[in-house]
Amino acid sequence: MTQEAATTAELMTAAKEALETYHDVQVDDDGALTFRHAEVPCAVQAMQLAEGLTVLSLTCVVAWDLPHSDQLAQSAAERAGQGLFGTLGVVRTERGMDVTLRYAFPAQGMDPTPLGTLLMLVVSTASQLRGELLAETEGPAAK
Repeated sequence: MTQEAATTAELMTAAKEALETYHDVQVDDDGALTFRHAEVPCAVQAMQLAEGLTVLSLTCVVAWDLPHSDQLAQSAAERAGQGLFGTLGVVRTERGMDVTLRYAFPAQGMDPTPLGTLLMLVVSTASQLRGELLAETEGPAAK
């Protein structure tokens, strides 16, 4: 096993341990960790960007197939500027708009407790955002 593979495997083990405090975690065939926080599916991957810089990347699918709405896209963009952990993305598809929250951070050497806290801050934000966006699509302004 290469040093890079050993480092990323070690980090994924720490992430799995940290997440299992809060969620049922699955390990996919490609090694990614997947779990759900409320109704938000999430995936965690590790990668070495440079020697000594190994990061975890967390992706949460906040909402999907939302109605095409410039107002809703603007609302998501405003939230992105409000200091959320991560980067919001809005993608328009044939079926509607999809919203993701992505967060990547150097995590090598973090203990499971602070690592779990950091990951939960991100996924909690994703869940809160999901609730707000779905409420906007159902509210009077969305009709």
